[in-house]
Amino acid sequence: MRLKVFGATGGTGRQLLDQACGAGHEVTAVVRDPSRLLPPHPQLTVVSTDVMDPAAIGPAIAGQDAVVSAIGPRNRRAPSTVCADSAFSIIQAMRAEGVQRLVVVSASGMHIDDGDGPLTRLVVKPILNTVLKHSFADLRRMEGLVRASGLEWTILRPPMLTDGPRTGTYRSAVDHNMRGGIRVSRGPGRPNPALRR
Repeated sequence: MRLKVFGATGGTGRQLLDQACGAGHEVTAVVRDPSRLLPPHPQLTVVSTDVMDPAAIGPAIAGQDAVVSAIGPRNRRAPSTVCADSAFSIIQAMRAEGVQRLVVVSASGMHIDDGDGPLTRLVVKPILNTVLKHSFADLRRMEGLVRASGLEWTILRPPMLTDGPRTGTYRSAVDHNMRGGIRVSRGPGRPNPALRR
């Protein structure tokens, strides 16, 4: 599969690159600073372009089987529109290039439903929604854009992401939080040194 990955230098993006390349996919990482990634696999190509410019990212998206965005703000407590703005740009480029499959990483913390236990629903998530109100507002706008895009989309809403070891087991639900789903590991626990300088 040919995958285009945005947000490839973050914690989730790095694990995505490592695992996708390890599985034999042809992966292109779109980054602002190529020096932050070293190609660890023959399947990885690193390109530098402005994700906020649909015309600039269009050629990189052309011919891809799927586009994945793990873009997030550097400071989750400060006002930001990076998730929504990048999603808008990626969607425009995908439409122009005829690429249909989009996966974006969001967060379960901003969604409260009956899948949450009483403590999570009544205490933990209201606090999170106050502390991370700017980040969650940006993610809500991003989700709205993706839902209205007309593309074949998946919005992933993980709980707190950690750098612990990958267990190979997980639970999932559609439009519903998982009871007891407080945290999940991104991957093998130690970053691949070949992916950073």
